[in-house]
Amino acid sequence: MGKNKLRKFAEMDRLECVFQYPFSVLRAEGFPLKGRWHEYFKNDNPIVLELGCGKGEYTVGLARTTPEKNFIGIDIKGARMWSGARQVAAEGLANAAFLRTSIELLPEFFAPGEVSEIWITFPDPQMRKASKRLTGTRFLEMYRHVLTPGGTVHLKTDSPFLSTYTREMLRANGIAPEFDITDLYASPLQCHVPPIRTHYEQQWLDRGLTIKYIRFVLPPLPALIEPDVEIEPDTYRSYSRGELQMPELMSQTANDE
Repeated sequence: MGKNKLRKFAEMDRLECVFQYPFSVLRAEGFPLKGRWHEYFKNDNPIVLELGCGKGEYTVGLARTTPEKNFIGIDIKGARMWSGARQVAAEGLANAAFLRTSIELLPEFFAPGEVSEIWITFPDPQMRKASKRLTGTRFLEMYRHVLTPGGTVHLKTDSPFLSTYTREMLRANGIAPEFDITDLYASPLQCHVPPIRTHYEQQWLDRGLTIKYIRFVLPPLPALIEPDVEIEPDTYRSYSRGELQMPELMSQTANDE
């Protein structure tokens, strides 16, 4: 492991907003804040997760723009998370935290009904394996375990494949999305989505791709089924994640220049 990664991991261990629990410790002792996350945040505000948060820019953006909610960014790769965690510490954002773990372990960290919303922002579409898709039925069943009744799932993606798959999955299960926007920034409905645009997202827009947004509520029952459809795969390669950009900040920067 490189010295830079080791330095980041050492710094993460000192940040109060970061929780890192090896599976061996989790299995032996359990997670002490499971069902008690409000003790960490010191309030009873709704808890919102960002899954696969990468560098944490979206988690930080949500925490900045929505102080009446608590946000937890989750990712398995700590070297990425370090960037967002440092921002949270530097800005003193009391409503943001980061959890380094696998998404498959969500039920080990959150009690049933403890989470009010889940954000899935620009995940790998996993075109070959439905079981790995973060909007696939395997993961949605996991989300139902931790979400409060009526809890919301948000998907924001550049991928035509993943948005089509998610739409077909909802249709197969009789779930009507609250929003299904195929071109977010050309839609008057964009006012219903937090005004956060990451550098990673801007790269897609610069390539002429559109951003898709789907929001839905998972019913408590019955068991979910996979859609039986053929979906055309995406034909482009992914970018790596970048830093946060927000429209009002971008405009201010342009004016300053």
